[in-house]
Amino acid sequence: MDPAKTRNSSTAGNHGDDVRSDCLVTLEITSGGGIAIELNSKVKSLYEKSITDLCNSVLQYFDIRHAHLRLDDSGALPFTLAARLEAAVKQVIDSEKEYLLPVIDGNMYFTEPDRDRITRLYLPGNNPKLMINAGIYGSNAIILDLEDSVPPARKHEARFLVRNALRSVDFYGAERMVRINPLPAGLDDLNYCVPHHVNLILIPKCESAEQVLQTDTRISAILGRKNTTIYLMPIIESALGVINAFSIAAASENVVALAIGLEDYTADLGIQRTVEGKESLFARCAIVNAAVAAGKQPIDSVFSDIDNMEALASHVTESRALGFAGMGCIHPRQVAVINECFLPGTEETEKAKQIVRAFRKAESEGSSVVVLNSKMIDPPVVKRSLKTIEKALKSGRLPENWSETNA
Repeated sequence: MDPAKTRNSSTAGNHGDDVRSDCLVTLEITSGGGIAIELNSKVKSLYEKSITDLCNSVLQYFDIRHAHLRLDDSGALPFTLAARLEAAVKQVIDSEKEYLLPVIDGNMYFTEPDRDRITRLYLPGNNPKLMINAGIYGSNAIILDLEDSVPPARKHEARFLVRNALRSVDFYGAERMVRINPLPAGLDDLNYCVPHHVNLILIPKCESAEQVLQTDTRISAILGRKNTTIYLMPIIESALGVINAFSIAAASENVVALAIGLEDYTADLGIQRTVEGKESLFARCAIVNAAVAAGKQPIDSVFSDIDNMEALASHVTESRALGFAGMGCIHPRQVAVINECFLPGTEETEKAKQIVRAFRKAESEGSSVVVLNSKMIDPPVVKRSLKTIEKALKSGRLPENWSETNA
């Protein structure tokens, strides 16, 4: 078979002094001579056979019989090497086939719609180095990003890398998310993640309920059934999106959270984003109210100063006070600070325990009135305290038998 050629040569991947766990593939289709592989790698003496075997396997799978392949390797793992080579192959031939590595054990898990999403760590979808150990930092979710962190010229090859990462990288139980590109282009991104055990899709620059429904419909078409296992998180990033926030949040039962992106939102308004955040207070409050009214989790924007942990902690405290349930992280060092600040503190937990104990005592006595220290406790306060106890239990800050002890 002579594949239909769109060009004679192509490249994919990255190489250079500061590149790790990646490779640069240069593929040239030739008229004869079979497959010639030129490998440049510091680990050539140890892994030459396994690397060339994988390359030959990919080329044979796509029925490429005559080619010169140059591989500049910087320690790429098989999932990266296969993704880079497939991306290069599909620049020179037309093929709907996919070269899929086996899914590793434990990488087919589902997640719950109401699980904690306090921290979500963004990873550029075209940088395998950052993916390999991303699960060790303790974030609730890992976001493989196909949008803003990937240059336009690299989006094609990033799709293959994200797909392979979903199948081959152990994220240690974190919810696996993919941020697609804005619709309509983002609908094509779904083909590379929906069949490969992604848990949640982030819809950037979402401005209408129709965009949510388009995404949900395409996911159902790819799955061949109604979408019941892949959740959606629209990201509101414009004035129009803020105005339509409730209809967006309520558009589908698969929407589990509503996020705001403040860099694009402030750009849409034509203003500067500040540390104080007065310019975005209306939008942030609108997102919280829309999400809560629709029964979804409100998620705050990222904090862009990755070196100022004190300012981050202050921002998270404010975010939690506004009603947000979590926020994004753009650097691993932000994860611990955000996790810590979003959880209830000792004083808050102790007060919640007292209120819940008083509530349960009133219930056991058949009373609808909750009294603590001679003061009436309103039902909303009891409800808030119950949520605090639930968070403290989930985080391990409170033992399961707390109500049976005086602790």
